[in-house]
Amino acid sequence: MSSSLAHRLRHLLTPHSHDAAHKVDPALAGSAAGLRALWFSLLGLGVTAALQAVVAVWSGSVALLGDTLHNVADALTAVPLGIAFLAGRRPANRRYTYGYGRAEDLAGIAIVLTIAASAALAAWAAVDRLLHPQDVSRLAFVAAAGLIGFAGNELVARYRIRVGRRIGSAALVADGLHARTDGFTSLAVLVGAGGVAIGWRWADPAVGLLITLAILFVLRDAAREVYRRLMDAVDPHLMDHAEEALAGTPGVIRVAALRMRWIGHRLHAETDLVVAGDLSLARAHQIAVEAEHRLLHAVPKLAAATVHPDPELPHAHDRLDHHHH
Repeated sequence: MSSSLAHRLRHLLTPHSHDAAHKVDPALAGSAAGLRALWFSLLGLGVTAALQAVVAVWSGSVALLGDTLHNVADALTAVPLGIAFLAGRRPANRRYTYGYGRAEDLAGIAIVLTIAASAALAAWAAVDRLLHPQDVSRLAFVAAAGLIGFAGNELVARYRIRVGRRIGSAALVADGLHARTDGFTSLAVLVGAGGVAIGWRWADPAVGLLITLAILFVLRDAAREVYRRLMDAVDPHLMDHAEEALAGTPGVIRVAALRMRWIGHRLHAETDLVVAGDLSLARAHQIAVEAEHRLLHAVPKLAAATVHPDPELPHAHDRLDHHHH
């Protein structure tokens, strides 16, 4: 057991990739703290965006409008995720035999569409303003709204990171870091207002375009994650790790095949293991059980594994080819 504990600790301390697997993980989905963090984010960014929206309409600043849309999109991501978490808790049944974990992938599509819409709106407003210049009024308020955007995002970021570290959710920490970078796009609004104050009318729409660019970077990352999830992609390092655990099981001659896929935030695996041809059925079963046990320990997010022992025959390769056709 101590080796498994060491593994858990190492897993907590190693930096996590931005792979979708870590966007939404079991610690977050299963815990009330994770859901509470989502709703807090929704509320915090919602209030921030509402205050900014008032000033954006009042002052005519498109940079501020872009930032407002960015914060609205960010706040709204909590809604499909929250619904998906709740749906994912439902037990599997005769129709949905793997449960409702895929609801998270649907939420992912909704999130990508929300971010795309906010980028399109921000870009349209900025380009329109470059083509038809207008004065931005109430610059002090625009600057204040930029600061509010920064403060709101920073507050949400700190809360997400703190809760994420406490409950061991890489997803929530990554989300917090994302909110922190969004805070800096809000500071760009301040720069735009400064530019307009010294007579550069183009500064406001130019900052609006920069903010659109920032939203597009977020969109690219999010879209790649969701695409990979829908295509059942897993991290190749995870495969290496799993194969090592299986190959190291006493009695396993080699790993003939291994497949893994995500369903929601849990992994499912299927594997064919080659064992000695003269083993009893009971012994082969014992080896399969031990292999499954090792696999569950090696891959923390694995929910279930199907292990199939194959007898090693004189022409093993022909046998395997035949087995897979």
